[in-house]
Amino acid sequence: MTSLKVSFRGTALPSSSPQTSRHHFSDSVTFSLPKKSVIAKFPNSTILCHPKLRLQASFGKKTRASVSAIVATGVQEVLPPALTNSSVPPTLFDGNTRLYVSYTCPFAQRAWIVRNCKGLEEKIELVPLDLLDRPSWYKEKVNSTNKVPSLEHNNEIKVESLDLIRYIDSNFEGPSLFPDDPAKREFAEELFSYTDSFNTSVFLFFKGDGTEAAAGAAFDYIETALSKFEDGPFFLGQFSLVDIAYAPFIERFQPFALDVKKLDITAGRPRLAAWIEEMDKNDAYNRTRRDPKVHVEIYKKRFPVICSSAS
Repeated sequence: MTSLKVSFRGTALPSSSPQTSRHHFSDSVTFSLPKKSVIAKFPNSTILCHPKLRLQASFGKKTRASVSAIVATGVQEVLPPALTNSSVPPTLFDGNTRLYVSYTCPFAQRAWIVRNCKGLEEKIELVPLDLLDRPSWYKEKVNSTNKVPSLEHNNEIKVESLDLIRYIDSNFEGPSLFPDDPAKREFAEELFSYTDSFNTSVFLFFKGDGTEAAAGAAFDYIETALSKFEDGPFFLGQFSLVDIAYAPFIERFQPFALDVKKLDITAGRPRLAAWIEEMDKNDAYNRTRRDPKVHVEIYKKRFPVICSSAS
């Protein structure tokens, strides 16, 4: 038999109070294990994001190993209400890092997902804006384009969603979301460059100015791109910034195309279907998602021509 001692530390919450009374814990337990390979399983715990669970294993006195991991717990972040034009603005450049978003904006959702994936909920404050009653101070003091997302960090404002997701990944702690492999990095740049073309083709179809064939070709491009690497179901094989760049848009395109045009974007595209299924398992992403019915209603107002022609 082999002795395994596991110690763990973290920040936990009582299950009855999801946002208050944080408790720090530190404990250890010793197991007796057979010499055969085993998989140790731990009981579910309610842990506040972003926790770092440090597991320290000691096999007798000869071997020591330590593992650090960010634990995806499914704990829901309590989201603040969206600020309106009558809301008091935050104090800029007071040492806090803030991510300005809209809960309905797919571009802002990209940066929000990266924040969650890297476990930065306590490092980067989420500041949501109501885009239908946009605060005037936002354009004057934060982003002159009056768009989201924006990141307030180190006395500077960073903008543009694709630039922001790279910036957050490179300048904050947490797991890296971009591969080191040169071939994957090169393909990632190609896919980043294609995002505008992809979105434009689908938007034009929804507006009634484009064809179903053109939109279909855009989804076919995605299907082909997902076959490039075989080491996982994502664009670069393993989950990365590229998946984050596309996810908020496909999240909206899929239910709207199905509702309005009875068009299933996954039909004949098994890799896209598998990618969507895998993305649906990502807790950091899921905490940014909205009900598909909300997306459909928003797009029906945005694209009334295609809706009227489909009725």
